[in-house]
Amino acid sequence: MTDSVYAGNAGNDAAMDRGWLLGHFKDASDPRHSEAVEIKWGVHPKGDGRAQWVTGEERTALLVLISGRFRVELPDRGVLLARQGDYVLWGRGVDHSWFAEEESVVLTVRWPSVPGYGR
Repeated sequence: MTDSVYAGNAGNDAAMDRGWLLGHFKDASDPRHSEAVEIKWGVHPKGDGRAQWVTGEERTALLVLISGRFRVELPDRGVLLARQGDYVLWGRGVDHSWFAEEESVVLTVRWPSVPGYGR
């Protein structure tokens, strides 16, 4: 394996960093380091939800349902992701929260990868 190639398993690797697979928070020598984008493999048990809304967001986000039933709450509406491949995208400045109606796996992509934000 060269320094610019990384092969892994999203489920295994996600367990090491709260689900995050790629972003500015990875060591600069790691091929998964990126200042442009963050990627998360989220595994959520039924009933799991964000304790507080995310406010003042400076990134754009795309959330794709892999399995389960997952609801994303936005200021003006809720979006239910119920079929594999359902997704929702929201831009900078859009507050949000989420809730797993069933055990769910979701892939989240956020950009840019902004230092100072919690993972």
